[in-house]
Amino acid sequence: MAEGSSERYYGTGRRKSAVARVWIKPGSGEISVNGRTAQDYFCRFAGSAAVARPLQLTQLEGKIDVLANVSGGGETGQAEAVRHGLSRALVEYNAELRGPLKRAGMLTRDARTKERKKYGQPGARKRYQFSKR
Repeated sequence: MAEGSSERYYGTGRRKSAVARVWIKPGSGEISVNGRTAQDYFCRFAGSAAVARPLQLTQLEGKIDVLANVSGGGETGQAEAVRHGLSRALVEYNAELRGPLKRAGMLTRDARTKERKKYGQPGARKRYQFSKR
């Protein structure tokens, strides 16, 4: 891909109940999440570190601008949804990056979600107390 190109590449990321829409383009390395920088948006360091991980793996830090819109879920779910979407967008940007990202598990959708509450119980697994008499 040409460096001067203004093409944008898209990837959708999901984790728990969070959904992230991620666009990337060649640039100076800015990471923007819902109009704020990743460091400002994710209070914990782990959140912004998770978002930057695909760029570190592919050695594209400082070369790609990231624009992400994320909704639903909590902080960790949103950070991992952005990471998943960014990884997918990077593969669309350059198919050769698929190998390292796949080995690191960045392209796999983590399907673990909250288990639904069952009727006749107070929660998903908890039971009401049994009384024999």
